[in-house]
Amino acid sequence: MAAVSAQAADLKVAIDPTYEPFTYKTADGKPTGFDVDIANAICTEIKRKCVFVEQIWDSMIPGLQAKKYDVVISSLSMTEERKRVIDFSDRYYKTPSAIVVKKGTPYTGPASLKGKRIGVLKGSTQEKWAVGELRPAGATIVPYEAQDQVYLDIKSGRLDGTVADKVEVYGGFLRKPEGRDYGYVGPDQYETKYYGDGIGIGMRKGQKELKDQINAAIKAIRSNGTYNNIASKYFDFDPYGN
Repeated sequence: MAAVSAQAADLKVAIDPTYEPFTYKTADGKPTGFDVDIANAICTEIKRKCVFVEQIWDSMIPGLQAKKYDVVISSLSMTEERKRVIDFSDRYYKTPSAIVVKKGTPYTGPASLKGKRIGVLKGSTQEKWAVGELRPAGATIVPYEAQDQVYLDIKSGRLDGTVADKVEVYGGFLRKPEGRDYGYVGPDQYETKYYGDGIGIGMRKGQKELKDQINAAIKAIRSNGTYNNIASKYFDFDPYGN
């Protein structure tokens, strides 16, 4: 009997709800977004109930290792560095990152942003890229606990721009009135060295059964139309990527 009850246990899912349109809250405080819908679809497939646990981004992996939750379904890039400490499912999406600054800012490469203050999400792959590519060229990189705080400081003039997931920065900033004077510069960023190979579901090492179930669930929702239905609520393209 024990196996049956364990199977039916809630799946505690960590999210950082400041990352629209992937993870954010409705006006009444309910978690929503692409990641949240994907999590719920996976829970339906594996016959468990998703219970969402809010976590600041920089503590996401330590919280997983401390067993505060079972999985991270919150736009977690599968980098080599992270793979050393946790396991990942198969990929469930892959979108590029990009630099966002005031429209009309001339850009021919990182040196163009010398002297600019660029806000990034602390502990993110975008922070790693900015520190690796922009800081040596003379930009000041300012880490934040939450991506929505970056947008508030761009709006107030404390920052000149950000490096962010291209879809997130559109949903969370560019399409809103406060983002109308800002836009992307430079090429889409996919470098494996910083960004790994797409976005996966993070879990503790050694959870083979859970990993197999989640991978089977990702396959199922990709093939039965559920994934496309969810994606079309948020995007006008297939976020699964190449």
